Amino acid sequence: MRWEKQLSRVDRFGLSAALTTPFDTDMRVDVSKAVKHARHCLNSGCSSVTLFGTTGEGSSISNEEREVVLKEFLDAGIQPAQIVVGVMANSYVDAAVQSRAAFDAGCRGVLLAPPSYFKNVSDDGLFVWFSSVFQETGASARDVILYNIPSVTAVELSVDLVTRLREAFPKIVAGVKDSSGNWSYTEKLLEKHKDLAILIGDERDLAAGVRLGGQGAISGMANLYADRLLPMINEGREDPAMIEAVNELLKFPVTPAVKALVAHHSGDAGWRRARAPLQALPDSDFKRLTGIFDRLFVAAAA
Repeated sequence: MRWEKQLSRVDRFGLSAALTTPFDTDMRVDVSKAVKHARHCLNSGCSSVTLFGTTGEGSSISNEEREVVLKEFLDAGIQPAQIVVGVMANSYVDAAVQSRAAFDAGCRGVLLAPPSYFKNVSDDGLFVWFSSVFQETGASARDVILYNIPSVTAVELSVDLVTRLREAFPKIVAGVKDSSGNWSYTEKLLEKHKDLAILIGDERDLAAGVRLGGQGAISGMANLYADRLLPMINEGREDPAMIEAVNELLKFPVTPAVKALVAHHSGDAGWRRARAPLQALPDSDFKRLTGIFDRLFVAAAA
């Protein structure tokens, strides 16, 4: 079958942990803790980590902080090829600054979200915005993964827009992370773009997406369960417990919920801290969520 051939390709994207960002008691990025956690994710089977994505609260982290974190990761020995950098900005100039920093450091690529302040924008307007980011970034622009997450940005990247950008910038646009949770959209994207690395952001659709040619995932759940996700990515194998877990996770604010689970698994309550406007899960929700995940995964592994 065609998808079996796809799974055997050595250049597939694989699994990247959408790394959650730890903060100290003064709400500064705790870089040493972040590096330690990144190493854990890589040692657990992730081929890369993604900094400053949605799970990493990237929209709440300044350009100056990004530079410090990225430098510390590299100085700690994490290879540039193991790092994807999330880019989140409304100004195409700021988006280009964030992108250039990643490319200049030799990172694997960038995960580029659309501008999200203005709503009901047209494909034409988005095409000009992305084009402006690439032009402003300059000759270093490459390996851009377009980020479709309309539940957060309220901006959907249509399949037609993806096609226009790929045709206009074939040496720059390398993939799409689809976190729409809309299987009909995902199917159309996979059917149209065998030429791109399509990454499935909703773990409930991951195995099915891989069987249709998807190349992997940038996943918040990889902060905790890379071992469960790898068979989904490498074999297209369904995991009913993972699907149930994501269904339960989505009943809570997602980023604070992932941080709560990391805190629970690590025994370090500091992981629960989230930067405003997000807030840590209240204790009652923390106990309920971690109890559900213990039932689904810890008890099953015992």
